Amino acid sequence: MILYHYTDFNALNGIVGNAELRLNNILNMNDTSEMRLFVNDLRDNVLVDLKNDGLDKNFTLAKDFFKKEFAEEFHYSAYAACFSEYRDDAAQWERYAKGGQGVCIAFHKELLEKIVQHEGSVSLKKVYYQDSVAGHDLVKKFEKAMRDLKSFEGSRSKLHKLMNEAWISSAAFKHPSFTSENEVRLIYTPFSAEEAAVKPKYHIAWDRIKKYYPMDLKELCTKAGINIADLVDEIIIGPASPQSLPILQDYLIDGGLRKLSDRVCLSRCPLRKPTT
Repeated sequence: MILYHYTDFNALNGIVGNAELRLNNILNMNDTSEMRLFVNDLRDNVLVDLKNDGLDKNFTLAKDFFKKEFAEEFHYSAYAACFSEYRDDAAQWERYAKGGQGVCIAFHKELLEKIVQHEGSVSLKKVYYQDSVAGHDLVKKFEKAMRDLKSFEGSRSKLHKLMNEAWISSAAFKHPSFTSENEVRLIYTPFSAEEAAVKPKYHIAWDRIKKYYPMDLKELCTKAGINIADLVDEIIIGPASPQSLPILQDYLIDGGLRKLSDRVCLSRCPLRKPTT
């Protein structure tokens, strides 16, 4: 199976030229409800059930617990690189590749899974789209734990463990209005690891500093016994891109990636070029 990463040429240089795939903060992505949709709805379902069952003390303690946990939102930030199962897709070009002026890098899913399988808190997950988590196993687990006052009055380690599980699950959960993206994510949850498998880096922009986690593709491919060029199935130049195909091929050849130069093609998507 092939996964498609729509991006710009700076990112192409980072991924192919420097063998580094950046995992960015999911909380800062274009869906403003990222991660929050799942945990907020989980909280609401739990609180409603406790209230309806007349467990007022449990309800108050649970409400306070969630309030404190959600105040630590940044601690639970997950980081991801996003892919689609759709090739040469107009919506993906427009939304994630500079209005079609960027590029699409196609990865072999099974090889991506192979290179990260020993990286602890890094995993490849298909995104699921729902507007409610009612009936989710975690709702039932929280309800069961929060009906026991000892969970609040004694050690809260069980509740914190469940909260970790909730944030991890939230990283692959999106509002159904994004269903058309058919997304798969390479996700890193640093808060769930006893020891960080990946060290963070910082990108200094003119207006802010961004934190990200780099995946060293060269190192990971070497560990997995595969060539980095085998990881990429093709590179598609965007439908509105001014990029010359021969120059991109020369870039790959001069960078020691001759095998990839034969896998470059032009998009056939009839997306209209952005107006200036």
